[in-house]
Amino acid sequence: MSLEDDYKLLLAQVKELISGEKDETSIFANVSAALHDAFPDRFFWVGFYFVKDDQLALGPFQGTVACYHIPFGKGVCGTAWQSGNTIIVPDVESFPGHIACSSLSRSEIVVPIKGMDGQVKAILDIDSVSLDSFNSIDQLYLEQLVTDLSHHLGW
Repeated sequence: MSLEDDYKLLLAQVKELISGEKDETSIFANVSAALHDAFPDRFFWVGFYFVKDDQLALGPFQGTVACYHIPFGKGVCGTAWQSGNTIIVPDVESFPGHIACSSLSRSEIVVPIKGMDGQVKAILDIDSVSLDSFNSIDQLYLEQLVTDLSHHLGW
């Protein structure tokens, strides 16, 4: 199967997984597990940060321990929140101001989750232990995934 096929299958599985569920913590916990399990050779850390009190606060995740709080505009996650756009970082050491929650992380993709008002409500953060792990296919399908989540939750 191709990467696109893997994502199409994952999106269908996630849709079924969250069908009928409204508890946000439960949904994000299971979605982080589903993402982590779908790509175990590529995704070292998968998790969500939520906009709370003018910062990003750690939510459900799969992987090693993580940073509790990330300021607006700081690191990859804070920068994605600030810009409202997905950021792919082929080498985290070359990203100015990168916040190293784990020294094992080498590349990263961060996808903002927006509400119906267009405001960023949360962030999907995925790290890899390999350089240059993420591409436009990841971006396309992860953006679709977070849009589906936002719609499902009525954000």
